[in-house]
This record gives sequence, C-alpha cells and structure tokens, in this order.
Amino acid sequence: MAYTTIKKPSDYFNTKLYTGNGSTQSVTGVGFQPDFAWIKNRTNVSGFGHRLLDSIREVTKELYSNANNAENTITDSLTSFDTDGFSFGGNTGVNGSGDDYVAWNWLCNTSISQGVGYDATATVKANLDTNMAIATYTGDGDTTSSRPLIDCGGILIDLIIYKRLDSTSNWCVQSRYGTTSSTSYHLRLNTTDAEINGTGTIGNFGSSGIRPRYTNANDGNNINSANYVAYVFGSKKGFSKIGTYTGNGNADGTFVYTGFKPAFVMVKNTNNATADWTMFDVKRNTYNIMDKRLRANLSNAEDAPLGFIDFTSNGFKWRTDSFAVNGSGNTMIYMAFAEEPLVGDNPCTAR
Repeated sequence: MAYTTIKKPSDYFNTKLYTGNGSTQSVTGVGFQPDFAWIKNRTNVSGFGHRLLDSIREVTKELYSNANNAENTITDSLTSFDTDGFSFGGNTGVNGSGDDYVAWNWLCNTSISQGVGYDATATVKANLDTNMAIATYTGDGDTTSSRPLIDCGGILIDLIIYKRLDSTSNWCVQSRYGTTSSTSYHLRLNTTDAEINGTGTIGNFGSSGIRPRYTNANDGNNINSANYVAYVFGSKKGFSKIGTYTGNGNADGTFVYTGFKPAFVMVKNTNNATADWTMFDVKRNTYNIMDKRLRANLSNAEDAPLGFIDFTSNGFKWRTDSFAVNGSGNTMIYMAFAEEPLVGDNPCTAR
C-alpha cells in the first residue's frame, strides 16, 4: 500500500556532497541505494557537465543534461550503485582530484512488469510511495493513441523528462503545467528555450502510464526503433511538488507554497527564451538567503548571485528580480523535493 504522506523524505531523496580523489572512491551517506543519480562538478569550469545515471541502464552509461549528446559509455566513471551510495573510478567528470561535487539521488526500486496491452520493449522501475519512475523503451513511430502505454505502476504523473539514447537529440520535458496545452508543448532541458509547440501530442498524464507520441528528429520521444529513457515524476504530499507560479519582477519576490521545507528546487521560466534551468539545494547552502546556483543546461561551475532564494518551512521565496526565476508576469515551472514534511496522516490526502 502506498503511503498517503512521506514522513522521512531523505529515505527517498537525498543530496550528497563529496570531494573527488582522482582515483577509485566509494561515497557513502546517501541513506539508500540510488536508482537515479544526477551528479555535477561544482568547482571545475573545464567543461564538466551534469552527469545523469540510473540503475536500469548500465552504470557506465552517462547522459548530460546540458548537452544533446547520445548516451556515452565511460568505464572509469560510476562503477556501481551501493547500499549507501555509489563507487567511482578516476574519471574527472565525477571524481577529479580535489574537485567538489554534488549528487542528487532518488530511490526508485520496484520493477513494474509490462502486461498485455502495454509496451513490451519497456523496462520500468517505480516508487509507488513517492510517485517517481524510470523507464527505458524503444520508439515505434506511432503518433496516435494506439501507441502502447508504458505502465509506471499507477503513479500520478505531473512531469516527464525524455532523452533519446542512441543519437543526438534535445531533452524533451513535458508537464501538465504550462502556459499552453500540456499535450502539445514542451521544454528542452539542455537549452534556455521557452515552451515549444510540438505540433502533436507528446504524451499523457494521470495514472494510466506514459504514451510517448512525438516523432520530431530534434526533440522526439517516439522515433521508430530509437531507444529512450524517461524520468517520470508526480507530486506527493510531504515529499515532492511540481507546479507553476507567476513571477512579480521584484526583489521582494514571489512566495511558492509546497507544503514542506524544500531540500531541492529546480525552476525554468517557460516564457523566456534566454532563461536557464536554475537549481538550488539545502546541502550546498545551509542557511538563508541561499545563493549557490547551478544550471541544468550549462556545464558551468557553481556560482553565487547576490541574494537569491529562501527555503522556508512550507515553501520557497525569491529574493531577486531575476527574469530566470521571477520574471514579471512570466510563468515558471518548478520541481521541488522535501527536506522536512509539513503534513499529517490524513488518509484523504493521497497526493
């Protein structure tokens, strides 16, 4: 039975800071064996991008949120997901000597079998307690509703991040929240672009699964015979919140209610074509005002714009007029994960 609320978010999502040693290294203290790890070099500016790794693809297979590259095999990068963290070789992207790193980690440990009527090519792991799943599958080129669903275990879906594995292609981010129709518009994780009209249904939301149906060569998630990964997220009381807010363009910025104290927040301005995907977490900044920024679409090292964001007991508040996160009248999409919940055990509040 899935939990109605999450009492200890760090059992399912945790941020780990570590320093590279340029050799082999095991990093512990995550609190669980990760199924999805997003790793970034915080200090080295020599083109070290974001590494996205998961337990369905081989551990040596890397993707980069700041690039449209195909999946890359790096044998001396991540070498294993361990019971309390992960182990590395000496690759400078994840373990450069003396470099500081952040790793955002998610637990997603239940295998979901694809039954009759579902996509037989798909391999899925899902966490029914936290509304999160990872899926790999092969596209069939079908743009209609006859394209088989991918069963994600009945989780309630709010946002899907797709990436083609076997060729260069932009990351395709689809959400039920946006300035226009959520079924035909998407964002690109690796660029600053505003919402883009996909001229066709990209997928679907709810609890029935995902149905990728977009065959554009630059952004598609269902090109015939192409291989893909999808990272699937839904809001969950006490653990995660995906939604939108409107910026006010003022240094006394917009407050966004999440229902918990955030551990991690990522934001994108959906209207502005030059706005970065901006990321903050409570481990790199341990007190307000928080200013240590990373950007998912850039390989840049961590920087610290003056006065940016407060994490509060029930949400987050902007302390900047930056158009990237608080542009006047613009719609921002965000994804937040909890450090501490602000919820009870009411069985009627399933999300």
